[in-house]
Amino acid sequence: MQVKLMDFWPRILEATNQTLLMVGISLLAATLIGLPLGIALVVTKDGGLLENKPIFNALSSVVNFFRSIPFIILLVAILPVTRFIVGSSIGTAAAVVPLVIFSAPYIARLVESSLLEVKSGVIEAAEAMGATPWQIIARVYIPEALSSIVLNLTIATIGLVGASAMAGFVGGGGLGDLAISYGYQRFETDIMIATVLLLVVIVQITQTIGNFVSKKIRRQ
Repeated sequence: MQVKLMDFWPRILEATNQTLLMVGISLLAATLIGLPLGIALVVTKDGGLLENKPIFNALSSVVNFFRSIPFIILLVAILPVTRFIVGSSIGTAAAVVPLVIFSAPYIARLVESSLLEVKSGVIEAAEAMGATPWQIIARVYIPEALSSIVLNLTIATIGLVGASAMAGFVGGGGLGDLAISYGYQRFETDIMIATVLLLVVIVQITQTIGNFVSKKIRRQ
């Protein structure tokens, strides 16, 4: 039985809200993990402010390990962990757990890349003035790399939108779940098109906002 698209809009709007909620919470949690992890990778590397090869190798190995696992496999592999944390393996809340585990290492590498763009001369000048490593991190590294970090977080957000749609395969809710449940399994082509267009709009708006904020920071 075909579902009329106009009658289905409340469900589409609900799925959109679920997607935005998943992405927003996952981005916040992953950034809280990935930002300090990315900073740690930079300052503990060879020649870093707090050079420590064992810590750097351990952190880098953990990041590489989780980054090497495709999201759809990670999603299924940690179902017991997800169930333990949120009490369920399906739904919007359950989808947040693998999204955070998937995106935090990715954000760490993006932050590392942004911080490595900071010119060494600026760091050396701060050290010559007697700034401590923590002062250099807070007052030099992060401010100098902030524009790049914003752009990279925009990339991470767009990746999260795609991953949240993939979470629909295991009943994660959101637009991906809707597209699979109705657009694919019930052959509701108009619903599939509507969900795809909404995902495209979300990505476009995210990229536009990220570009605007990054450019504004760069001009300051």
